[in-house]
Amino acid sequence: MTGAILLMAVMSLVAIRSANASLFWNQFIWFAAGFLAIILFSLVDWRPLVNYRWVVFGFYALAVALLILTLIAAPTIRGTKGWLVLGSLRFQVSELAKITVLIVLAHFFARQHVRIANVHTIIRSFIYVAIPAFIVISEPDWGSALIFWALWVGFLLIAGLRVRHVVIGLMVLAVLSFVGWGFVLQDYQKERVLGFWQPTYDPLGVNYNVIQSKIAIGSAGLLGKGFAQGTQVRLGFLPEASTDFIFAAFTEEWGIVGALFLLIVFFFIIFRILWIGWRAPDNFSRFVCLGTVLVFLVEFFLNIGSNLGLVPVVGVTFPLFSYGGSSLLTKLMLVGIIQGIVKRSSF
Repeated sequence: MTGAILLMAVMSLVAIRSANASLFWNQFIWFAAGFLAIILFSLVDWRPLVNYRWVVFGFYALAVALLILTLIAAPTIRGTKGWLVLGSLRFQVSELAKITVLIVLAHFFARQHVRIANVHTIIRSFIYVAIPAFIVISEPDWGSALIFWALWVGFLLIAGLRVRHVVIGLMVLAVLSFVGWGFVLQDYQKERVLGFWQPTYDPLGVNYNVIQSKIAIGSAGLLGKGFAQGTQVRLGFLPEASTDFIFAAFTEEWGIVGALFLLIVFFFIIFRILWIGWRAPDNFSRFVCLGTVLVFLVEFFLNIGSNLGLVPVVGVTFPLFSYGGSSLLTKLMLVGIIQGIVKRSSF
C-alpha cells in the first residue's frame, strides 16, 4: 500500500507543479511529513490505548475545543474560519476532527454494535458527530460536515442498523433538508444547488468552475495535451486547479489513460485497506479500516462529482492527491494506524 501512496504522491506533485509551481515544495514537504507520520504511527499499538475511554474522549474534547477556538478567533481564509494560523503555517482543524470522530465512532461501535437497535445507542453516536458537525457548519464548512454525517451513517449501516431505522432516518433527513434550505443555507450555497440542477444557469458565475472543468476533461483526448500544456490551466480558465479541480487539470494534461491510471492506483489503496479491515483481529481495527475507506470514498466522489457536474461544488479535496497539507497529513496518519494493524496481525 505504501508503494501505491508513493505513486499518488508523484502524480500529485506533477499535477501541482504544472498547475501552480509555487505550491510544489509546500506539497513536497507535507508529503515528507506524511510519510514520517506513517512510520511513527505504525510503531504505536493503538489497541491498548482505546481501552481507556478518557484517552479517546480526551482527544475528542481537544478536537472540539480547537474547532471552537478557530470559530471564535481564526481569520477567514477562502470564506471560512477553519484554520489555525501559526506564522506561515496553516492547519485546517476540521481535518484533525475527522480522524478524531472516526476513532471515537470506531471505539463506540466496536463495543455497542450488538445494541445497534437500541435508540439510546443511536442517539449517543449522533451526539458525538453532531457537536463537531454543527461547529464546522458555522464556519461555514459544509464539505467537512458532510464527511462527519457520512461517517456516522456508514458506521450505523456497518453495525447492522435495521431497515425501519434507515427509513425513519431518510424521512428525518428530508424534513431537515427543507428546514436547511429555508433557514440555514446562505444565498451563495443555494446558488450552487440551483447551478447543479440547471447546468446552463449563470455560466459566468455559479456554474463557471464546473463548465471549465468539463471543458478541460472533454478536450483531453486519450493521451492528453502533455505536461504543462493544458490550456484551461495555463490560460487561467480553470480555478482551483491544485485543489478542488485538480482531477480536471490532471486529466487535461495526461488524458483518459492518465486519469484511469490515477483511479486504478487510488482504488488499489481502497481495496487494500478493505482487505486489511476484513482480516483485522478485533472490532476496533475493523471499524478504523472501514471508517478510513468511508472518508476516502466520500471525499473522492464529492471531488470527482463536482469536477464532472454530478454533485454541487462543496470544496472537498481529492484524498492523497489535491494540494493541502492538513488533509494530506491527517490521511497519512490514518494510513500509519492501519499499517500498525498489519504489523500486529498474523496475516
